[in-house]
Amino acid sequence: MNAPFVRQESTLAADLKARGVKYALASFVDIHGISKSKIVPLEHFGQMLEGSELFTGAALDGVPQEVNDEEVSARPDPDSLAILPWNPEVAWFASDLHLENQPFEACSRGILKRVLAQAADMGFQFNLGIETEFFIFKDTADGGFAPVSARDNLAKPCYDVRGFLDNYGLLDEIVQAMNGLGWDVYSFDHEDANGQFETDFQYADALSMADRVTFFRLMVGEMARRHGYFASFMPKPFGDRTGSGAHYNMSLAELGSGRNLFAADKDRYGNKLSRLGYQFTAGVLRHAPAICAVIAPTVNSYKRLVRRGNQSGFTWAPIFVSYGNNNRTNMLRIPLAGGRVECRAADIAGNIYLGAAMILAAGLEGIREELDPGAPHAENMYLHSEAELDTMGISALPRTLGEAVDAFEQDPLSEQVMGPIMARSFAQYKREEWEEYHRHVSDWEIRRYLKLF
Repeated sequence: MNAPFVRQESTLAADLKARGVKYALASFVDIHGISKSKIVPLEHFGQMLEGSELFTGAALDGVPQEVNDEEVSARPDPDSLAILPWNPEVAWFASDLHLENQPFEACSRGILKRVLAQAADMGFQFNLGIETEFFIFKDTADGGFAPVSARDNLAKPCYDVRGFLDNYGLLDEIVQAMNGLGWDVYSFDHEDANGQFETDFQYADALSMADRVTFFRLMVGEMARRHGYFASFMPKPFGDRTGSGAHYNMSLAELGSGRNLFAADKDRYGNKLSRLGYQFTAGVLRHAPAICAVIAPTVNSYKRLVRRGNQSGFTWAPIFVSYGNNNRTNMLRIPLAGGRVECRAADIAGNIYLGAAMILAAGLEGIREELDPGAPHAENMYLHSEAELDTMGISALPRTLGEAVDAFEQDPLSEQVMGPIMARSFAQYKREEWEEYHRHVSDWEIRRYLKLF
């Protein structure tokens, strides 16, 4: 994340000490993609690099271990170093989990690395850009929450300059920190919901991008807290506003040269996408419902993936297993500039390692089998009737987490990517989440039914 360091332990430790670092974090993620770690004084940094820090997986969500299993160890990746911008005495390292000196099958980062190795065997590097959307809120006296600025109350607040200016101090800190880490922010804005923002920064290889997004959520949350606010990565906090996505902008590069293998001249559809890119697209569409469980992994995610439901009219959320050009109503979009495929179904609550692994594996299958996604859809897909969609052979993405988990369990790709232990654990955890939601009696039900009959 920062400028690369020489890998030798002594040199790295000396560089960190010279920069004022006192402590190092060997970070890994749970099922939610949330950073977990032990903290090691720099004097013991060498031991940490060798996996000295042990963790009980059973104490965490979705790290599938029993209480009697051997502990897993975190092995930091020196190339992932990020010195905390808000506390430069602490260095963060993304880490791979090991069990009994072997890579732990159910490590999220390790799962992505396994699929990246498959891509490398085919001569590809998977490049990924993530559009990070999030909310900044403050707690209110009545126990609720609200945007930081009282002026951030427009019916259509998208791109509102006043909302940006009222949050300038925190947003500037975030962007300066991202650029200090070498991420190259090229744009940021007030998004379509009150209190919602987006940062856009340079794409990278998929492993680096997954590390960065994991760190981003930690960083933004901590920076907001220091201002007396809180950051929310909940996909859909407001029922009548748009939700927070994490659009995956994907391409394959030639291993070694870095040449973009998705780039092409304009084709008969008006897209600038290579045959390889179309095959990748077809593979993703084939496995879209199962992928959806991982890139839209919460009950709340499916309140974002609806046709209508906000004051701007249509939700802009993709709800169909289809692809198109600049049309945003499809799951997959080929932007005007071409050379990449954008998945718009992903939201910011996902574990990026697992999401990237699933979508890459599906795309590679499409390439191996030379699949054809058919013609793109340039029209507003929201306007088609169910009968028209049936005639076109277009299905909808899962409408609930329960439907998505069903698809995940039924698709062999899930176990191929995650391995049997993690696939089973993921499905079980998400099934329990869905069932717990159905046992909950909501305020809406009380208001509607308590005195109705």
